[in-house]
Amino acid sequence: MDKRLESLIWQMEAGADDSVGETCLNALAPRPAKPIAVSAPVSTPTIAPTVQVSGAQISGVQAQSLEALRDELESFEGCALKQPGRRLVLADGNPKAPVMFIGEGPGEEEDQQGLPFVGPSGRLLDRMLAAIGLDRSGVYISNIVFWRPPGNRAPTDAEVAACQPFVARHIALIRPRLVVPLGGPAAKALLASGEGITRLRGKKLVYQGPEWSCPALPMFHPAYLLRQPMHKRLAWKDLLALQASLREGA
Repeated sequence: MDKRLESLIWQMEAGADDSVGETCLNALAPRPAKPIAVSAPVSTPTIAPTVQVSGAQISGVQAQSLEALRDELESFEGCALKQPGRRLVLADGNPKAPVMFIGEGPGEEEDQQGLPFVGPSGRLLDRMLAAIGLDRSGVYISNIVFWRPPGNRAPTDAEVAACQPFVARHIALIRPRLVVPLGGPAAKALLASGEGITRLRGKKLVYQGPEWSCPALPMFHPAYLLRQPMHKRLAWKDLLALQASLREGA
């Protein structure tokens, strides 16, 4: 099916009844430097105890490039998810893109291909991006853990905490203007919030990392939308908010 038709179908399913612009957004166009604007009032989050990152952990991740970060993860033995036969799944997309999507963890197809979001939820994510004129050349995609949890279960707090220093360094290397946590576990890990994704989505918050901080726009995970398609209308609103933030240079 033509990608433009897939995009139109997604928008209609999400309840769109008007156009959002005559031209597609060029997410890679040069953007003037400007202060980061965040909706008020927003309190600066602190790292939750279950995923707290110590100074020693942060300093232990020395990678100065994405290649070096991959090498460090390949040799890292501190996460229980790293088992023989499981493949490292680091990222996909454009590392120079202004927006970084961060999901929960790899699934079976991701483990096989070594890329995030290539299964059913990834195909839905591609349709969502196309609906606002984006594709993987204009975004960067990763997860809060880098190996597949057994049976595609949610990663434990300990597994998330083990990967947290690498996630923080990953974000610092990319230096996105906007981070999009996909789903509750990613929002909890990145925003240190005890609220669920249904309360967090639709709000412009702050990712406060040890080396890099930027606005954050939590959204439903595509896998959740596959199970709960009635929430596509809310997802469409979040996509429009994402589009507006990118146009504003956030």
